[in-house]
Amino acid sequence: MVPMKRAWMILAAAVSPALAGPLLQNALNRHSISLNGEWHAIVDSRDGGLSRRYYRNADPFTEPGVVEYDFATAPVLRVPGDWNSQWPELLLYEGTVWYQRTFSYHLETGHHAFFHVGAANYRAQVWMNGEALCEHEGGFTPFDCDATSLLKDGENVVVVSVNNARHADDIPARDFDWWNYGGLTRDVSLMDVRAAYIENYSLQLERGSATRISGWIKINGAGPQVVTVRIPDLQVTQTAMTDSSGMARLAFDSAGLERWSPERPRLYAVEIASGGDRVTDEIGFRTIEARGTEILLNGRPVFLRGISLHEEAPNRSGRAHGDDDARILFGWAKELGCNFVRLAHYPHDEHAIRLADRLGLLLWSEIPLWQAIDFGNAAVVEKARQQLNEMIERDRNRAAVIFWSLTNESRATPERNAAVHQLAATARSLDSTRLITAATNQISRPDPHTMLLDDPIIADLDVFGVNEYIGWYQGLPADLDTMTWRNPFNKPMVVSEFGGDAKQGFHGEADQRWTEEYQENIYNHQIAAIRKLPFARGLSPWILKDFRSPVRQLSGIQDGYNRKGLVSDTGERKKAFFVLQKYYQELAAGTEAASGR
Repeated sequence: MVPMKRAWMILAAAVSPALAGPLLQNALNRHSISLNGEWHAIVDSRDGGLSRRYYRNADPFTEPGVVEYDFATAPVLRVPGDWNSQWPELLLYEGTVWYQRTFSYHLETGHHAFFHVGAANYRAQVWMNGEALCEHEGGFTPFDCDATSLLKDGENVVVVSVNNARHADDIPARDFDWWNYGGLTRDVSLMDVRAAYIENYSLQLERGSATRISGWIKINGAGPQVVTVRIPDLQVTQTAMTDSSGMARLAFDSAGLERWSPERPRLYAVEIASGGDRVTDEIGFRTIEARGTEILLNGRPVFLRGISLHEEAPNRSGRAHGDDDARILFGWAKELGCNFVRLAHYPHDEHAIRLADRLGLLLWSEIPLWQAIDFGNAAVVEKARQQLNEMIERDRNRAAVIFWSLTNESRATPERNAAVHQLAATARSLDSTRLITAATNQISRPDPHTMLLDDPIIADLDVFGVNEYIGWYQGLPADLDTMTWRNPFNKPMVVSEFGGDAKQGFHGEADQRWTEEYQENIYNHQIAAIRKLPFARGLSPWILKDFRSPVRQLSGIQDGYNRKGLVSDTGERKKAFFVLQKYYQELAAGTEAASGR
């Protein structure tokens, strides 16, 4: 018997799909038609859809031969959305689902059309009008496929196969502590661009400057192209010529520029034009640096009052997506007093990143190199590099993003150390304007009262995160009172995780586990310890909201949820919420001079 993944790969090769092409930045503001809405869907639990040629979208009543499927009469799934929360029978499903929909389109002469998927978890293959278009691996980053040659004038049909089965050489790997939501989980659209089009661009405030903006624009098209950049509110108009690779570089001073900060998240309308193509964006300009044990926003020290956040919908089951979900989740973070959110453990929806720009929330964005990753497998490291590239390409112009994070709680091995070193170099080559970080729990304990922060990968980072669960997984909350923290790398530290589970509404004494009072006790001791750490430049406790996890099975308490949230799965605040809120209010009142303005 051929294993499922192997069979899927053999059959996939038979229809010769191409890998997804270069990513077009700023998909939300391109000229496009939305393909969101209801898609017909067929569950393919035995992975027979390729051999049965589901991608042909055949009519079982008119097609020669036996056709044993019919998308026209199949039930529907909403896109964007996960299948787990839409059909009860798919709550725990891991396998393949086929999606199909028709749409009308007229492609103008000399234009290109790109099929865009904001995210599909985890492997996706796309067919346009019965022909293989492209494939993509990775459940949290976007991909674009040039569909120009396969589109028809008038009615078209697109079929997408999505498979979320877990494997040891996936990223994340087989075992992870969140729900494996499958499907077309983010926006799907068809983008229309000119023959020579703006592929991507970067416009950033230069480090050490309050007024000088520099960057580049990449044009995909033949011959030299003139590129124009306009920022009307700054009365800026700049032009540049592309080189032989299609790159146009520019730098200019911008008198009167107001720098972006959490207190004043100023965004500027930016227009980029080349030939007949034109892209508009809203960009904030700020600098972020690390110096000694300080993090400097716009040249001034900033303390990150944060919280960690999974992409779990706030008012329903399923994966969060779109502006409405992000507005509620970030609204809770703002209510806490946060100026910072750690987006765990994968790149979140572009809608959320752009909303953070508007709200003034600093962000930590990471790729899902979570725990049990096979760093000795070169193919796995290459997948990580691909996802890192896609994360940076999509969000490189978002002022809110200050950290690119490379891994979370990965075990210290020579292979892991070498891979992180390589990924850090890749991240800096793609974007030198942000800080590189990772969250580690590889902490030496030379004695019961000392934490030596000596994970070797810290040498490759600008800022390092520490995940520690004293009071929950190790010892008691009071053990923090006598703990000494040593930082041999002399770099800024963020306490990127701490906390403990509590069932909302379950009460008891402060030493009774699983109660709100015990969680509150952990937060009181953790905050007292952090107050004494001069090199702690922020924290992002675990976690804002309870989230689904199939490995959390304590009946009557967890019931399939990680209960470390400060907000329950139904939206109620736990007692620890108000402990952290009070601390952040005190910090905000006492650190206005270090606000980064």
